[in-house]
Amino acid sequence: MLTQMLEFIRSTGFVNITPGEALMILVSFVLLYLAIKKGYEPLLLVPIGFGVMLANLPLANLMEKGGLLYNLYQGVKLGIYPPLIFLGVGALTDFGPLIANPFSILLGAAAQIGIFTTFLGAIGLNFTLKEAASIGIIGGADGPTAIYLTSKLAPHLLGPIAIAAYSYMALVPIIQPPIMKALTTPEERKTMMAQLRTVSKAERIIFPIVVTVLGILIVPSAGALIGALMLGNLMRESGVVDRLTKTAQNELINIVTIFIGLTVGATANAATFLTFRTISIVILGLLAFAASTAGGVLFGKIMYKLTGGKVNPLIGSAGVSAVPMAARVSQKVGQEANPENFLLMHAMGPNVAGVIGSAIAAGVLLAALG
Repeated sequence: MLTQMLEFIRSTGFVNITPGEALMILVSFVLLYLAIKKGYEPLLLVPIGFGVMLANLPLANLMEKGGLLYNLYQGVKLGIYPPLIFLGVGALTDFGPLIANPFSILLGAAAQIGIFTTFLGAIGLNFTLKEAASIGIIGGADGPTAIYLTSKLAPHLLGPIAIAAYSYMALVPIIQPPIMKALTTPEERKTMMAQLRTVSKAERIIFPIVVTVLGILIVPSAGALIGALMLGNLMRESGVVDRLTKTAQNELINIVTIFIGLTVGATANAATFLTFRTISIVILGLLAFAASTAGGVLFGKIMYKLTGGKVNPLIGSAGVSAVPMAARVSQKVGQEANPENFLLMHAMGPNVAGVIGSAIAAGVLLAALG
């Protein structure tokens, strides 16, 4: 009887857990706290945090070949989940502000600067070109794009890159405001912008078709992301496939979000995550995101000067691809400076441009290095 009890005790996770696994479980608790208590992107951080916890509970073997999470992870590894997320994003997104103010695309482009500056920085830290590209894409603040590119170029780094990308997306309300305020004056932040023009239904329908054709002709390697994004938007704007649109907006994107969050979190096991390279990736990702935010704001300041004070530079920070969080942050910081400021729709222009921009940037890197 005693022997059997000892055997049972030795078979439990309590005996087999390592200090590294215990530390990663604590990390998962922090992620869950930020999601549940603080409300930081719970749709992302709850499944990611829970996935981190599951991956570091010893002997469960959920990420071993044949395990539940291993099987679900194949959708990440094969690049299936990110385009499906983009399909849902397209069905949820109103491109009207971008169509009404085409200059917004310049702000979205400027906010991709963090991708390429961090790419160069990662090379300087002895990462390979493919690894550096995968790290740099974190600057786009677009989790699905980061996963898609990394799965093609540096799948061995998928865990830390995906965790960093989604974490920084969730922490947009914390990371961006200090950068925005440091780079703008109170007068600039108070700037009120003229109301956007009304966009016709025909423009809304033609837009996703034109972007698909031109975008994929220019960057064929971004076809999966751009095509899925614009198909979702065309379904939304056409008004003739309501059932498909609602499925893409709700059931599909919700199911894929659970799968992608849980399995991405499960890649963060102690053995691979608690290394100097991983810590370097997390730090470089933060710098990439900060640089992208700064790039958008600084270009917004240029437009403020060129237009004689008609463009609020704060909307440039929304050029990163965190939709609609970054646009909401622009609105919040703008209203802190001027309670009568309503920047949300203006910020949505560069915000949705950032979605397209990050997909094109990923396509360019994939074409050059894939």
